[in-house]
Amino acid sequence: MSTAPLRQELEDLIRRDLLGPAGGEQEIITEQSVRNRYLLGMLAPLKVIEVDEERVAPLEECDAPSQPITLGATNMWFSRTLSALSIPSSADPLEQLAEQDLTALFEDAESERDVKLVRRRHPRYDPYTDAQIWAAIGKLRAQDSAAPLTPKDLKLPEWKLFSKPDPAKNSANLRLRVVTPPAKYAPWIESVVLIDRLREVQALAGFTRLEPAGDDSAAKLVPLRRGPAEWVPAAEVRGEGLFLRLSEAKVSDWLATAPTLEMQFFGAHRRWRAQRGLDPSLGFPGLRYVLLHSLAHALIRQFSVECGYAAASLRERIYFSTPDDEESMAGILIYTAAPDSEGTLGGLVTLGETANLEQHLDQALEGLEICSSDPLCAETTPEQAFMSLHGAACHNCLFLPETSCERGNRYLDRTVLVPTMERAEFAFFRP
Repeated sequence: MSTAPLRQELEDLIRRDLLGPAGGEQEIITEQSVRNRYLLGMLAPLKVIEVDEERVAPLEECDAPSQPITLGATNMWFSRTLSALSIPSSADPLEQLAEQDLTALFEDAESERDVKLVRRRHPRYDPYTDAQIWAAIGKLRAQDSAAPLTPKDLKLPEWKLFSKPDPAKNSANLRLRVVTPPAKYAPWIESVVLIDRLREVQALAGFTRLEPAGDDSAAKLVPLRRGPAEWVPAAEVRGEGLFLRLSEAKVSDWLATAPTLEMQFFGAHRRWRAQRGLDPSLGFPGLRYVLLHSLAHALIRQFSVECGYAAASLRERIYFSTPDDEESMAGILIYTAAPDSEGTLGGLVTLGETANLEQHLDQALEGLEICSSDPLCAETTPEQAFMSLHGAACHNCLFLPETSCERGNRYLDRTVLVPTMERAEFAFFRP
């Protein structure tokens, strides 16, 4: 017997049971409405949805040619995420507490009376009076009402804290300690700061299609909603990190000996931006950034072998300055963060201890002298890298996963760190 009639009968029964009419065309409904009688009427009732036109931006006309994308393609969605570390603004314990709870507890507080009502269930504020807490809240709100910051401005307070660490500012969101740099690398590394605990806030600002957004990308950032947005989705993660500050005197002396290489990178930078319809004269980070960026990649690749984290779990933050900046910066932060309440377990910080760090610096720099892709990798100059923007760098020596790198594996060159079989005059770490 064929199963087709049975299948058709079963489909009809299900359709009548969900949508109706189950009792035939002359069915009499005893419920108040047909919507209450059938399941689909409850789940998806047919009604007119009123739209507030003032909250919805009008559709924009677009004359650009459409470009088909395969369903599920990786270039259909590139998130644009901005991140910042929680940096205590004061060493005062009360101000640190109030800063931590400013939005969670005291967002709607308008007077000392409101503070008195809110603090009842939080015994950590027992040592302080209502007036003291209200004064701390007012001070923090005055700081938040300052002019909006750029992404580069977000890193400046981090640099000031890490370059001149103050253990008195340690809090629940940030705990750091200073260790002695390895004696072998003391001429080049000025200070080492171990961050046993840090808190990073990541905010989703928008997304792009076809290619990721950035300073060196022509991709248009698409907002998460039509019309003005008063907030964006954000998440906090906790982890650990290692901060290295290079000697400013050594970096300045080295930059004076490598103007040729800087011009090569600048020429490649101009070509890269011109190919993408961007102003070629803007956005060049300089050879200082290439040095710091290459060192960060070398250490991340080395640390991932020993610390128990995959390379994709480690991230970098590069603190650099350009000739137009008032303060000179030359430092790197390598960190990892996890979205649970406790963060990580200290595997990365342990590698920053004086004895361990010297060993890993030795191995990281030694591994860059010869690449498995040499001589092709060593012969690559910024002017020859057609589809990217780097010198002697490839997947076998310096490249990292996209989640770890700030610049999409651009502005990298191992010849700025150590001598290679092709170049030796630009090495920073040499006697």
